[in-house]
Order: sequence, then structure tokens, then C-alpha cells
Amino acid sequence: MTKTVQTRAGAAPASGAHVYVRPSAAPAAAADPGTVGPADARPLSAALLERLSELEEGTPEYAYVRNTLVELNLSLVRFAALRFANRSEPMEDIVQVGTVGLIKAINRFDVSRGVEFASFALPTVIGEIKRYFRDSSWSVRVPRRLQELRIDLAKAMDVLEQELGHRPTTPELSDYLHVSEAEVIEGELASNGYSAQSLDTAAGDDEDSGTGVARRLGAEDPAYDLVENVSALRPLIAGLDERDRLILSLRFCDELTQSEIGERLGVSQMHVSRLLHRILGTLREALVDEPA
Repeated sequence: MTKTVQTRAGAAPASGAHVYVRPSAAPAAAADPGTVGPADARPLSAALLERLSELEEGTPEYAYVRNTLVELNLSLVRFAALRFANRSEPMEDIVQVGTVGLIKAINRFDVSRGVEFASFALPTVIGEIKRYFRDSSWSVRVPRRLQELRIDLAKAMDVLEQELGHRPTTPELSDYLHVSEAEVIEGELASNGYSAQSLDTAAGDDEDSGTGVARRLGAEDPAYDLVENVSALRPLIAGLDERDRLILSLRFCDELTQSEIGERLGVSQMHVSRLLHRILGTLREALVDEPA
């Protein structure tokens, strides 16, 4: 069995196979992962997970083996997704979200613990889907294109963080998804409409930590009202100067606090707050001034 796995992994493309892309060809001796039945998928998954633990993250072989594991266990994702079939979301979207959970389970699985992978992965997949439904009550109307971009960004963030060993930057996300940096920022701004804070959620360290948002009258996120017009933001963001785009990226893509941004730029948190208000005010005014 081990020899078969190494043969499959050794057939990995020489460069850049991504975890979401089915390999264009596999050795003739190995079955297509999509056609392997559950009874055969379990021992094959166990062998592949063992092999994965021996490989270096970020290599083409590692990506190929992990991709094969995803393909082998998609039936597990579909099984979990069926529990939510009565929801209004398309089943395809639920499966996509569940696949993110599957990838997380593969990344976190420890073969030395002797636990069956399906038993470990199923709660992670279901948890990811539940989190999606818990957070997916869009507080404002966001275009379908941006809803899909948000899902793609979440997947890319997880894959790149594993491959690069750090939280991916806006340029790295842009390159991976083949979209502009402005679109990455646009998608992150759209996420504000996807996971809007509860009014009772404690604020971060830059916004009176420990108090609910509802108590900070007049202090809500200044980007909130921009979400409604997020589809028009891309050309406006592209027109900002380099530092303003960097500040937006650090705040909404890298999710840094104002204090952390200040440390990066060598300025105070208060100065970052003023800069953000100015940048977002500029975008807001530009949206208002746009011809209908």
C-alpha cells in the first residue's frame, strides 16, 4: 500500500498544483479518487495521511497528496452538507464551505494519535458549515460576485497560510486568485456585510475593549456604510495612493488593529484612526459624487 501511495505522490506535477484543482492525470495503476468507494477510501486515506506527515509543506508533492485526500473524502463533505439541505443556500455553496472544513481537518490531523480520519474530520466539516450559516445573515445586500469572492478569499487564506507559513498578504492573495489587489480589498470590505458584529460584541483593543458596540454611540465602524456600495469601490480603491491602499489592506485584509498598523507605519494609533477616517471619507464622497 505504501508503495502505491508513493507512486501516486511521485507523479505530482513539477510546479504549483493547488489544493482545489483535480490533477489532470494520474498514474494508470491508481484509481481516480472521485471513483473510490467509502470502504476503499478509508485505508487509502490513512496511507495518504501517513505519507503527508512525512512530506514538507509547500512542495508540489505535498499539495498533490493533500489534493488527493480532498478528492477521496468529498463524499464525507456531501454527507455533512445533506444535513443542511432544507436551508435556502444552494447545496453547491454548502459543499464548498464544507470542503474548507475538510481541508482544515487534513491540515490538523495527527496520525500519531491513532484516530480514524473520518471520525476526526466530520465534526470539523459540520462545524465549518454551522459557522457559515451562523455568520451568513448578510446585514446589507452584497452582490453575488462578492459573496463568491469572499468564499474564495477564505479558501485562499487557509491554503496560502499553510503553504507560506504566515498570513498571506494582499499581493499574495491577488496573485493566487488572479484578481487585482483592489478586488481583494473590495472582497474583504464585503465581508463586513457577511459577518457584521453583534451590538453586544466586545470591541477590540482600539475601540474601548470590554464594552459592547451598542454602548459606543456614534463610534461604529466607519467602513460599514460603504458595504452597500462595495461593487463600485474597486476603481476608487485603485485610485488611492500607495500608502492609503496599504492601510486599507492592513486593516481589512490582514485584520490588524489600529495599534498594530501604527507599529508597522511608525505612527501612533490615533494617527492611524485619523488616516482611516480620511481614507474612508474620501471613498464615501467619491461614491456620492459618482454619476448615476
